[in-house]
Amino acid sequence: MNRKAILFTLAAFLASVMGQAALAVGEDNSEPPKKTKTTTQCKNGQVWDAKRNRCVEAKRSDLGDDILFDAARELAYAGQYENAIKVLGAMKEQQSARVLNYLGYANRKAGRMELGMQYYRRALQADENYILARSYMGQAFVEQGRIEEAKVQLIEIRDRGGENTWAYQALLQSLGGVRAY
Repeated sequence: MNRKAILFTLAAFLASVMGQAALAVGEDNSEPPKKTKTTTQCKNGQVWDAKRNRCVEAKRSDLGDDILFDAARELAYAGQYENAIKVLGAMKEQQSARVLNYLGYANRKAGRMELGMQYYRRALQADENYILARSYMGQAFVEQGRIEEAKVQLIEIRDRGGENTWAYQALLQSLGGVRAY
């Protein structure tokens, strides 16, 4: 094997390992979801079904959990919190950290702070390394003026290998960019 091939193989291996390490600390979607017809055309808990080229009821669809999750995340980011909650409710994996986390996010943003906090706690019970739930919970603590509790979540994210993630940076920014630990 020539040097170029060895370096390419090594680079591919390291990229694979780094990707797996990032996933090990919980989902960290740093990019906002792309807008699709789910947010522009669908109503009342419906999602866009690309195969059928129309909006469908999330609960009655045969769409997989990943498609439904992406649609719920898109709806939540678009401020359509009730629709996001309906779509999350149509997923089979009701006890997964990602679903519980986004139920927390959507409820918190819809003004139901305590319910949102309950979902974040449940997400962390499902996966204590799910750093996105730690970040959103920390941001909720900041909103409530519970700064020390937010800092605890920032430290937890760091200690779980998430210091270079969007989850860490977003919570740090919520805390005014100050690392006081």
